[in-house]
Amino acid sequence: MDKDKIKQGVKLILEGVGEDVSREGLLETPDRIARMYEEIFAGLTADAGEHLAKRFHVDNNEMVIEKDITFYSMCEHHLLPFYGKAHVAYIPDGEVVGISKLARTVEVYARRPQIQERMTGQIADAMMEHLKPKGAIVMIEAEHMCMTMRGIKKPGSKTVTFATRGIFTEQDALCNRFFDLVKN
Repeated sequence: MDKDKIKQGVKLILEGVGEDVSREGLLETPDRIARMYEEIFAGLTADAGEHLAKRFHVDNNEMVIEKDITFYSMCEHHLLPFYGKAHVAYIPDGEVVGISKLARTVEVYARRPQIQERMTGQIADAMMEHLKPKGAIVMIEAEHMCMTMRGIKKPGSKTVTFATRGIFTEQDALCNRFFDLVKN
C-alpha cells in the first residue's frame, strides 16, 4: 500500500471540498486516513487459503454453520462503508476447519473495496476450493451507507445476498434447513 499516495489524495479531496488543509484539526488527517486504509483494506494482500489450510479429520459429515459474523467493508462505487452479518455453512467431506477460520475468511473478502454480491460468492468459492466440502452456502445481510446517508436515504434497509455451491445447489431441503437455523 502506498501511504504517500493516499495522503496526497486525501489532501486533494479536502482542498476540493473547500477545506483548509493547514487547519489544526486537519493537519494529521491525511496520515490518519492512510493508516486507517491500511487496516480496512488489508484483505487486498490476504489469502483465504491460509486460514482454511489447517483441517481436522471427522467421521461426521453434518452441516457446520457459523452465523452472525459481523463484518465491515467498503463499497467500491462510493468508498462508503457497508456492514452487517455473514452466515456461512458447509457440509464436510471428512474434514473440518477451526470455526474461527470461517470468520477470518469473511474478513479477507470484506477488507477490500467490494460489492456485497461479489463478496458473497468469493467466500463460498474459497470454502469450496480450500475445504473441498460437499457443499457451501453463504448469506450476507448488510446496510449500505451509500443508500442510507446519501442518494435515496433509506436508513435501516438491508441488502441480502446468498450463494450456494455443491450439494446446496441441488437440495432445497438443505438450503431451507440453513435458513431456518440462521433465523433462530
